[in-house]
Amino acid sequence: MNQADTLEKIMNISTTSTPKTRGQVLEPPRVLSVTSGKGGVGKSNLTTNLGYKLATQGKKVLILDADINLANVDILLGLTPQYNLHHVLMGERSLDEVIIEGPGGIQILPGSSGIMELATLSESQKMYFLAEMEEVGKRIDILLIDTAAGINENVVYFNLVAQERIVILTPEPTALTDAYALIKVLSSKHDVKKFRIVINQAATEKEALAVFRQLTLVCDQFLGTLSLDFLGYIPYDKNLIKAVRSQRLVTELFKDTPASKMIGKIANQLLEDRPELATDGNIKFFWQRIFEQ
Repeated sequence: MNQADTLEKIMNISTTSTPKTRGQVLEPPRVLSVTSGKGGVGKSNLTTNLGYKLATQGKKVLILDADINLANVDILLGLTPQYNLHHVLMGERSLDEVIIEGPGGIQILPGSSGIMELATLSESQKMYFLAEMEEVGKRIDILLIDTAAGINENVVYFNLVAQERIVILTPEPTALTDAYALIKVLSSKHDVKKFRIVINQAATEKEALAVFRQLTLVCDQFLGTLSLDFLGYIPYDKNLIKAVRSQRLVTELFKDTPASKMIGKIANQLLEDRPELATDGNIKFFWQRIFEQ
């Protein structure tokens, strides 16, 4: 499909829409970022396994790999995408041609270098891309964004446009410090006040809760009123390492291992805690906010 085809689709979009509804209310996809201050804390592993567990519960999940320099969702899943977001933005491929299917039917949108080009698109390119995303948004329930690690502009960018933010860290002091730095930037400079916290590689639940309390205490002391919710923890599990080396998901390969069970609990908690419908939550508006950043 070329840009002319899609612009024609824009003109007809109002007559072809078949929105999902919750009761009589338009139900947009949830948009969640999975993010971290420090690299190597298990962010992409959480994103992919979480997507898989949500898919096993009947949810249609799209994962956006938004890590420009270290995009690795496809590697974790043993996939070899031919195209990425760059090809969509250039009008060379449609989103349907770029999105690839992973285990459990989860869909993957490889971001790669295309992420950097989002802010520099022409108006016609934006219209083309928004029309593409509008169509994809009708077919998914949840968009998970695997951000890069750190506090650079790209990380902040995707956390600001997400509706919900999951911050993952490990018990290491550097991971705690970097998670605090990320929360500080988002809260003090961009007024983001609500975060969900996942502690990875904890020896026990007691250790995970102790790390969460440390993070909460320092945020309360220096950042004022924030809402930090303990979403769950993932224990150290050697089967997770085996799964990574096999380019498979631990939740798929070792369903009953401790890490898989805890990721399942996190997925269940997210589904139970579904926020109220937001009028600005549709997938098209998500991308519009990206263009406006």
